[in-house]
Amino acid sequence: MSEPEKSAPPNWERDVLEKLALSAVQEQRRSRHWSILFKTLGFLYLFIVLFLAAGWFRTDGVSITAHTALIDLQGVIAADQTSADSVISSLQGAFEDKKTRGVILRINSPGGSPVQAGQIYDEIKRLRALHPKVPLYAVVDDICASGGYYVAVGADKIFVDKASLVGSIGVLMDGFGFTETMQKLGVERRLLTAGENKGFLDPFSPVDPEQQAFAKQMLEEIHGQFIAVVREGRGTRLKETPETFSGLVWSGEKSIQLGLADAYGSVESVARDVIKAKDIVDYTQRPGLAERLASRLGTSMAKAWTPFEQAGATLR
Repeated sequence: MSEPEKSAPPNWERDVLEKLALSAVQEQRRSRHWSILFKTLGFLYLFIVLFLAAGWFRTDGVSITAHTALIDLQGVIAADQTSADSVISSLQGAFEDKKTRGVILRINSPGGSPVQAGQIYDEIKRLRALHPKVPLYAVVDDICASGGYYVAVGADKIFVDKASLVGSIGVLMDGFGFTETMQKLGVERRLLTAGENKGFLDPFSPVDPEQQAFAKQMLEEIHGQFIAVVREGRGTRLKETPETFSGLVWSGEKSIQLGLADAYGSVESVARDVIKAKDIVDYTQRPGLAERLASRLGTSMAKAWTPFEQAGATLR
């Protein structure tokens, strides 16, 4: 007779159920951990995208090697576009970095506000005096005219492409006249002012010869300031002709001949061959979406003044 079979351990069903339950709990925990990880990564990715879109993230970071600092000056120079505040902040960041071996201001601008251009020029002069061992070079892309050139003459040297457009050393104030159109339409202009010249150069009123003469005198004064800056910045390199300060624009090739620029060069060639630091770090401060909207709103509200205050003098 065979030996009786051994009986199964007591409560074995409960042990199996406990193990199954424990395994299920552990699996849920692992799933929860992975879910938290993926959600965290998703939120982090979204945060970085919004950060970049808002323009808050600086691409240069903290430099650890010797480099050439790059700052872009693109478009019209104005408080609500390429402003003096943004360019000046970029310049300060570039000069204050101890690893900066030289600064390149890349300009592609038709001009703009003489006030904004003058503020940038003055800051360039201050920073060059404060950091005499760090050179600053202007590199022209397509155009460096009027207010753009006002800024460029603050650099140690100006590099151009042979086809760049350079110059336009002049000042303008433009507008329109609608008096004859209003007469044909039978529209009467009713302008009330406190101050005889508050409606200065109003486009819906006939031209006042005295106001026109005053505006021309003011433009000549600003033009004289522009000429003085060019002479100071270019020094003996400038070969003045009767057309130099007439508002004409020249090619990059001709601008070198006239002493308005120094040589041919690009950002890469100047960094590599002149500054001797081929690594380029971009210090350009670009405003975020909220900042741009706020700036444009403020400018729009400011333009609710008289036509003369809307026009202003322009280096273009």
